[in-house]
Amino acid sequence: MRLGLVVVSFLVVGLGWAAETGPVKPTPTDKCPVCGMFVAKYPDFVAEILFKDGSYAVFDGMKDMFKYYFDMKKYEHSKSLSDIRSVQVTDYYSLNFVEGYAAFYVLGSDVYGPMGREFIPFGKEAEARQFMADHQGMAILKFGEITREMIEKMD
Repeated sequence: MRLGLVVVSFLVVGLGWAAETGPVKPTPTDKCPVCGMFVAKYPDFVAEILFKDGSYAVFDGMKDMFKYYFDMKKYEHSKSLSDIRSVQVTDYYSLNFVEGYAAFYVLGSDVYGPMGREFIPFGKEAEARQFMADHQGMAILKFGEITREMIEKMD
């Protein structure tokens, strides 16, 4: 009996930790720190930066997430890039969160997000390539290839 209680306790604590470290579901009051829009209204385009201290920032699209990422001190004085635990983005086809640092982003397509022209994220390169062909995309980029200048040209 005691062993069963220990196993159940371990599973409950482990599952709780897993839930805390994964993506968060934006609440109706969560606003994008860049544009001020309510993020939950645009679930197909949600992006998140999760911090090591358990806090997070949610965005209504990749463009605003990258603006925040490239100029974090402007939006959150107490945070820096070293405070980031993970970046989560919504895969365009599956609508599931994927790791933002590993995602493939299509630039220059005919698909617009809540804030207009947008980087469209995918967890699989093959899907990004198909989307690019179907929607007149210009390039597929990885997270580290996206620059502040690219973001500025999208506005």
